[in-house]
Amino acid sequence: MSPTLVRDLPVAQNVRLNPTAAELRELADAMPNAQQTEFGNVNLQTRVVSRSKLSTFLVSETPIGTHQVLSRADFDREAARQDAYIADQDMVLVEGWIGNDPKYRVPARLYVEASNANIAGMQRQLYFEPGAHGDLDQQVLTVIYTPNLAAPGYPDDRLIATDLENGVTRVFNSDYFGESKKGNLRQWNKLVYDRGGIPLHAGAKVIPTANGDRTAMIVGLSGTGKTTTTFTKQNGSLPVQDDFLAWWPNGDVSATEAGCFAKTFALSAEDEPTIHGASTRAEAYLENVSQDEQGNVDFFDTSYTPNGRSTFSFSTIEAADARAMANASILLILNKNDNVIPAVSKLTNEQAAAFFQLGETTGTSAGGSSEEGKFLRVPGTNPFFPMPHGLQGNRFLELMQQNPLEVYVLNTGRVGGKDDVEGSLKVRIPHSSAIVKAIAEGTIEWKQDEDFGYEIAASVPGIEGADAAILDPKALYAQLDRSEEYMKWVDRLKAERRAFLATFPELRDEIKNAV
Repeated sequence: MSPTLVRDLPVAQNVRLNPTAAELRELADAMPNAQQTEFGNVNLQTRVVSRSKLSTFLVSETPIGTHQVLSRADFDREAARQDAYIADQDMVLVEGWIGNDPKYRVPARLYVEASNANIAGMQRQLYFEPGAHGDLDQQVLTVIYTPNLAAPGYPDDRLIATDLENGVTRVFNSDYFGESKKGNLRQWNKLVYDRGGIPLHAGAKVIPTANGDRTAMIVGLSGTGKTTTTFTKQNGSLPVQDDFLAWWPNGDVSATEAGCFAKTFALSAEDEPTIHGASTRAEAYLENVSQDEQGNVDFFDTSYTPNGRSTFSFSTIEAADARAMANASILLILNKNDNVIPAVSKLTNEQAAAFFQLGETTGTSAGGSSEEGKFLRVPGTNPFFPMPHGLQGNRFLELMQQNPLEVYVLNTGRVGGKDDVEGSLKVRIPHSSAIVKAIAEGTIEWKQDEDFGYEIAASVPGIEGADAAILDPKALYAQLDRSEEYMKWVDRLKAERRAFLATFPELRDEIKNAV
């Protein structure tokens, strides 16, 4: 076929326009790094196994908070080099919507080498359907993706460059699907903020209770339990969204994706039946999941990477329609910790804004080796917010004052120390599930924490006996004769939190003073 110009995209040798799911799967099956699994789905082993944080830049002539920036001249030079490369390639174009509410949805597209068709197939599962081809007549958020073109001079010869002004992200030399997914969503973050809302790195679920349905949003860094918490059932709850939401000044909450990009480490039918069931269907894509020569999958083997992934469409599971989502009334901030953070704590408005801004958690393999296992503070637990991070906390407090939520911190890690510390306790999935159910039903008995100022649970239905110690770290440390260590943690966390919040000059004083 002669070179093709697809709207304002770089000219390619050949372009496949919006292939069907079956056509994309056929292309993915033919990839040399593709394996067929016992479930009939395809499993790709990629060269790059996580997001390339050190290779990610925003196009700007001036600093943007703590983000790495790339000059317009450098971006244009790399774009021209990528365009020249694409001229000799077969490409795939996939179009869709970010979001399915006509009031808030945004058109998006991915333009990727056909030799890496799995990326297009996975992205197609996350986009909402665009309808007839060519109906995306507003400005489109675009990812131009060449996994096989190196970017010399950048970390690992890899480059992810986002031009916010023109709504374009260009990706070089990474075959990890997450760069496609986040490429669009990073641009969408700014769009939401500019329109008066706040982007939340969050899942959502609708929980039935005796007093009616309640919508809960779950904020958390990748790999800390956001997807697990979203999909774990309470009272027959249904997931609405897995990864990103927009919260608007009128209280509306809108979704972004029609599918899920789930972490598969330790995935089991017993603990996570919905995700396990969806990931083991023929329609799902697997990425970097261990399997043997017979195709038998082992979600617990991390010898290649602990960041194995799956994508699947919400159409393959029982899920609530995002357009029918009631205004949220609950926000859960996940903090995967292992010291003095209780399994659950309840926050005031100002405390909520402070803990949202702190974004405390332990990093996971999803953030690459530079984050895995390290204690982090990532404002909003949202590393994809492409603006000065202090704006997140301010906007969050503004919206809390207009549309108050019940806000809680959930520790999805441990209390009392790492797993090799005698007497420490793991906050298990059933514990978190019992807490979410009790929050929705209003059955937790609260008491004041005299050290941190928030409320902690005196009791939670379903958490009893020795397990109840996860609710009161101070009592657990006293029981273990480690009260002095506990107070050192209190003093350390308070000082570190104040110092961290002070690094955001634009952040409102009532947020800085809330810790």
